[in-house]
Amino acid sequence: MISERENTTISKFLSLVLRHNPEAIGIRLDEQGWTDVDILLQQLNKHGHAVNAEVLNHVVKTNSKSRFAFNSDHTKIRANQGHSVEVELGLQPKQPPAILYHGTAERFLDSIMESGLQKQERHHVHLSETKEIAISVGQRYGKPVLLCIKAEEMHKGGFRFFITENNVWLTDHVPVEFISTKSD
Repeated sequence: MISERENTTISKFLSLVLRHNPEAIGIRLDEQGWTDVDILLQQLNKHGHAVNAEVLNHVVKTNSKSRFAFNSDHTKIRANQGHSVEVELGLQPKQPPAILYHGTAERFLDSIMESGLQKQERHHVHLSETKEIAISVGQRYGKPVLLCIKAEEMHKGGFRFFITENNVWLTDHVPVEFISTKSD
């Protein structure tokens, strides 16, 4: 099969083309973010990434964050969330748990506590049901800070929440009054 390093390299490149820049290898995403697997494989190889169906299946299956999904007959693939390109994932609003978590770096805390959590160039703010996942996300950007989000209270106030196939909670914005740095 492929090494862990190759797996990571392919996964990162798939994140780029399936979430942010499909044009980088000349593919198109449909309205729901899907692209044809055969065309993706052809274009990956054309652009210097030696990937066949077996390798692609392995990368999708072993991705620790379940970032990608195949359709039911494995003819199409998409990223589960995190897009900066316009897609409609077809997610239905859901009742969130009382508390969700967001991991960030300490250097962003002042800005967040001033203006809330913004989706920035993504379609949604990403939240987690577990502290551990949130902290691991925050560590990617520096010294991690765990933010506790009063999701149930937000929901009661009219904010909509969605959950992806890989259990990432999404919302459009988290105002400051629903954010705490204290966790129980």
